[in-house]
Amino acid sequence: MPSLSTTDLVWRTPEGVTVLDGITLALGPGRHGLLGRNGCGKSTLLRLLAGELAPVSGTVRVQGRLAWLPQDVAHDPVRPVADVLGVAATLAALRAIEAGSTDQADFDAVGDDWDVEERARAGLDGLGLGGLTLDRPVGTLSGGEAVLVSLSALLLRHPDILLLDEPTNNLDRSARAHLYGAVRDFGGVILAVSHDRDLLDLMDGLGELSGRGLRWYGPGFEAYREAVAAQAASAEQLVVQARAEVRRQRRELAAAETRQARSDRKGRQEIASGSMPKIIAHAMRNAAEKTAGRTRGVHLARLDEARDTLDEARDALPERVRIRLDLPDTVVPTGRQVLTLTGVRPRHTSLDVTLDMRGPERLALTGPNGVGKTSLLRVIAGVDAPLSGHAELRVPVRTLPQSLRLLRDDRTVLENVLAVAPQAAPQAIREQLATLGFRGRGVEQPVRTLSGGERWRATLGALLLATPAPQLLLLDEPTNNLDLDAIAALIQALECYRGALIVVSHDERFLAEAHLDDRLDVTTGVLRWP
Repeated sequence: MPSLSTTDLVWRTPEGVTVLDGITLALGPGRHGLLGRNGCGKSTLLRLLAGELAPVSGTVRVQGRLAWLPQDVAHDPVRPVADVLGVAATLAALRAIEAGSTDQADFDAVGDDWDVEERARAGLDGLGLGGLTLDRPVGTLSGGEAVLVSLSALLLRHPDILLLDEPTNNLDRSARAHLYGAVRDFGGVILAVSHDRDLLDLMDGLGELSGRGLRWYGPGFEAYREAVAAQAASAEQLVVQARAEVRRQRRELAAAETRQARSDRKGRQEIASGSMPKIIAHAMRNAAEKTAGRTRGVHLARLDEARDTLDEARDALPERVRIRLDLPDTVVPTGRQVLTLTGVRPRHTSLDVTLDMRGPERLALTGPNGVGKTSLLRVIAGVDAPLSGHAELRVPVRTLPQSLRLLRDDRTVLENVLAVAPQAAPQAIREQLATLGFRGRGVEQPVRTLSGGERWRATLGALLLATPAPQLLLLDEPTNNLDLDAIAALIQALECYRGALIVVSHDERFLAEAHLDDRLDVTTGVLRWP
């Protein structure tokens, strides 16, 4: 029976930052989803389970053959598909035998895998890649095709345990459907890190990783979200109660100090009047001071305890940053010409695109992997010249690439934004960053010290607060690798943005929630919009 377990797993960065602290899990056959904020350690946990990293302490136990699909699949672009699948040597030996070779080394290389080519093609076909030839270089594949080829290579090994890290990134609708099918059909242990709500709905249980550890929920994303919302409401109520207790203890301390002050004043008056012997008066004063000290100590201890309880209640609250940016300079009046493409053919595509955007229109580019959506964005942004046709951009443009690498790690949040907004007043940028959750000295944090969610909000700041203000935004698969809270932050930021928008995405739920209802389906050679 395959299984996967850890006990008190701890891992720290080389700088000594604790990422995982005391993680214990036990997984048997079934589908298990893993969620959590960007930067909480989900990918690190998978790497520890796969043996790619060694824990600082704790144990990892793997019962069965394990295969791991990392988040960023990287291959030498000249490698053929057969080599990625791990069958190139066997196929070469098989071809040699078919050509008449009697070399024992060729027979040893084939072993019992006489049907290796049929199995390899069947595996590709099962993931919707039946049209790929085994000698095709992987550098000619789209990002989604490369992911599915890598998954097919893993499945050819018949693993008992499958680790998947954001497997639906870059996958179009058809490719996702094939991946969902492979997940449903897998009979062993699956642990999948994902923000894809359709994939999460296939899981038998969902685990949430946070600084407080790993907590498991039942199946179904909606059920998970309802449970998390109930926990958040309970945590908020605890904060309210803890604040009330702190206020009560402060009042009791103040009342006790007032009573003691009155008693002290009365005692001093009696001593001053000479109505009692000095030795008795001094004894009474010393006893009163000791009693007062004990009473104050009790009240201070209760107040400290109430404050500690309040701090714990606040720590249990989910991080919530409500984005309300003010971006008046991004306004594009209705009817104003934004972008004109006339018979544009991007490099490495067979597309012929004619497009006319006016005013604050919002357009989603959808379509299968490899058709040329990213290439079209590069032409619009002026990064690449088209092979033919004419592109005319009439407003300032900013691009969010798939890599999200807009920030320099050695600069602070404020320095990164001022680098793309050199004419802006620093105080004005500080005020805008405060609406992104960077208040006070938060803007002085070096980017390398930010959590995943903080880094994403800083990236939004660099994108939206740049000067000149962007009146056309180009977003290329913006939800890749984002946790659910970061996707919500992106949607909030786009609600504040008043310019034109072109988004490449396969995330249908994101497109709907961001009100990207106008679609240009990039599936045919000749495209016209509107």
